[in-house]
Amino acid sequence: MLLARIVETSSAVAGMPGRLAKIARLAELLRSAAPSEIETVTAYLTGALRQTRIGVGFSLLQRAATAAAAEEAMLTLADVDDTLGRLEGASGKGSAKLRESTLRALFERATKDEQEFLFRLITGEVRQGALEGVMIEAVARAAGIEAIRVRRATMLAGDLRVVARVALTDGAAALDQFAIQLFRPIQPMLAQTADDVSQAIAQLGRAALEVKLDGARIQAHRSGAEVRVFSRLLNDVTQAVPEVVDAVRRLNVSTVILDGEAIALRPDGSPHPFQTTMRRFGRKLDVDELKSELPLVPFFFDILFADDRPLIDEAYHRRAEILMGLVPESLRPGRIVTADANEAQAFYDRAIAAGHEGVMAKSLDAPYEAGSRGLAWLKIKAVHTLDLVVLAAEWGHGRRKGKLSNLHLGARDPNGGFVMLGKTFKGLTDELLEWQTGKLLELATKRDGHIVWVRPELVVEIAFNGLQASPHYAGGLALRFARVVRYRADKTVSEADTIDTVRSLHRP
Repeated sequence: MLLARIVETSSAVAGMPGRLAKIARLAELLRSAAPSEIETVTAYLTGALRQTRIGVGFSLLQRAATAAAAEEAMLTLADVDDTLGRLEGASGKGSAKLRESTLRALFERATKDEQEFLFRLITGEVRQGALEGVMIEAVARAAGIEAIRVRRATMLAGDLRVVARVALTDGAAALDQFAIQLFRPIQPMLAQTADDVSQAIAQLGRAALEVKLDGARIQAHRSGAEVRVFSRLLNDVTQAVPEVVDAVRRLNVSTVILDGEAIALRPDGSPHPFQTTMRRFGRKLDVDELKSELPLVPFFFDILFADDRPLIDEAYHRRAEILMGLVPESLRPGRIVTADANEAQAFYDRAIAAGHEGVMAKSLDAPYEAGSRGLAWLKIKAVHTLDLVVLAAEWGHGRRKGKLSNLHLGARDPNGGFVMLGKTFKGLTDELLEWQTGKLLELATKRDGHIVWVRPELVVEIAFNGLQASPHYAGGLALRFARVVRYRADKTVSEADTIDTVRSLHRP
């Protein structure tokens, strides 16, 4: 199959407003794929590579992308996949030059549209609407299988690409092979967002509330003395978290799968920033050294398997009972069960005062819906806002092509100028994108590739969930999960928040 078919389909799907139309178009392409191509097609149309790490940074990719484009579409999926596979295996002296020359040769064989797609694919910027959720239903339609069976197989396999290949080549019965298995990680259950605890209680009724820790999501598997730990992305991180391994080994159970968080705590029990916790997962760091200076503590909030029995179909209240019987309170996040909004608010306030992100509200009757972002789990987090200045914007891709989308955000420096804090394209409606593009073009001062620099005259209210240290910006800080709330036509740039205000919000 030619890469051009993937590019055309991705572009078409991005421009379709309806979910059913997207599913139909994706299913059509899947049906035409050869068995050896199904995994690659599924990966690319969900915005992912089949390779884990190809060692290509943004600067290297930009240099490769300057290659002259081919006039005719001749590049196949196999060509692309083989090339990226070679990049994944490159190491040692001369590997950087090899990566650049190999990638440049690939871009030289691609048309202009294919180059743009490859750039977005490698940077993780393919956006065409509900990527994996829609693709699961497209696989189901292409294979003639109920979507619920494909969804369940995907959550148990942890890999839609493999499930797609099996469904399309072997049929519905073959999906039964995807049962819960020790040491094969399961996609984690995810949560929707509630505005506040009152809304969560109104929606769920009597529910469990748990402290929401700002740590690293982990899934721990044990069989006898063997323990392995997986990340949210289902990567094996066992070597990085010996404290988690030790804690799971101490439990009085022969086989178990636990869902939880690993977090670094200060001596007083308050949490370090998320970025500090993530230092423990760096590939080049000495774990033994970090274990002494930055110990991790695991907290487990769910149990999916115990003593050779799957538990994901059990109601949450039953899973919680089993968890409490096996895992000591010191290794579980704080928790209450209530239907009282005032009690829930008090619990939330205590969590925030202790330095945590917020709380999770969980339906007592829900099964563990792995890989799903349903309404059975709701997260309520403290949200901060800042009034920042737009310094530049980047041209969008896909359905945002032709629109200035990704905003460069800066805080006012009292000594003059602005301090960059990050970028965001989130929170922008189609109407706001249209207005924003016109306004920013009026303010444009220079263009640098896909970036348009503007006069710093627009103030925008930005919501964010925290700050983290960043070597990429002169101020040393970057926003986490930033999104646009609204433009502040009522404020001048002189009224925008200063970098001093931002620094006062950061707790290192």
